[in-house]
Amino acid sequence: MNKKIIVSMLAALIPASVQLVEAQQPKKIAKIGYLLASTPAAAAHNIEAFRQGMRELGYVEGKTLVLEVRYGEARAERIAELARELVGLKVDVIVASTDVAIAAVKRETQTIPIVMAISSDPVGTGLVASLARPGGNVTGNSTISPELSGKRLELLMEAVPGLSRLAFLWNPDVRGAVLDYNQTEGAARSLGLQLQSAEVVRAEDFDRAFSAVTKQRAQALIVPGPNPVAFANRDRIASFAQTNRLPSMYGQREFVDAGGVMSYGFSAPDMHRRAATYVDKILKGTKPADLPVEQPTKFEFIVNLKAAKQIGLTIPQSVLYRADKVIK
Repeated sequence: MNKKIIVSMLAALIPASVQLVEAQQPKKIAKIGYLLASTPAAAAHNIEAFRQGMRELGYVEGKTLVLEVRYGEARAERIAELARELVGLKVDVIVASTDVAIAAVKRETQTIPIVMAISSDPVGTGLVASLARPGGNVTGNSTISPELSGKRLELLMEAVPGLSRLAFLWNPDVRGAVLDYNQTEGAARSLGLQLQSAEVVRAEDFDRAFSAVTKQRAQALIVPGPNPVAFANRDRIASFAQTNRLPSMYGQREFVDAGGVMSYGFSAPDMHRRAATYVDKILKGTKPADLPVEQPTKFEFIVNLKAAKQIGLTIPQSVLYRADKVIK
């Protein structure tokens, strides 16, 4: 047979052979670790939001994606153990929510990409070098927004005429919480309000903190977010506020769904859904260091009119008109 004919036949067969081999080779299944500082019940809707985000990007769980989810149950020592476990599984990316979980994962790995579903002040807490150029192996979402603290106080003052003393229920061990407290304290001072600190680091601290709020005769309660301990105990906090007829303002709407009066802040499910976009880009080859940290551009104001009525609070129409949602 003519050599030229043989070469031509071989050249024609090579593309078909390559396509056949490629078809026979299974696609790589992405393995994603997911560390949440809260409980399965408290975080269920956030995990579902992430799953929805991945589905929208074309991933099919069990076929092109395996999700390893771990819950810290709002216990710092448990979160550290789970961070080590996920790193040991050699996942492709780890998504972590809240500063305590993100920091725990970062301590365990400098190579596996880490996506922050929700972080407070990632620059101030040393998680990233800057928002525009994170550097290292961490990127994702930040909830930092200096105007939030003042806005919450203004809405609370408008809803509660004559307000002068309010309690700030927070966890000083949460990275970034100090920034939120200082901003709220400064805003309160400028508005002529007395801010009373009530610290809760563990679930066992609630009774002491609630007692302090009552003794100091606070007229309203503010609970900023994100705070894993508070989030996991939001029903308990809302119940305390209701029992003591305290108007309450929260950083996340889930507290209002649990019986709180008002919330103004970011949407947690939306942040987790946006985390999927980061994961997708990293799986396709983009380095975390090259992906700028994003901040929320939309905040939602939710009012629970039913909860307000139960404590004898009449929310002015001027406040209700500004709400994105009113629960009746």
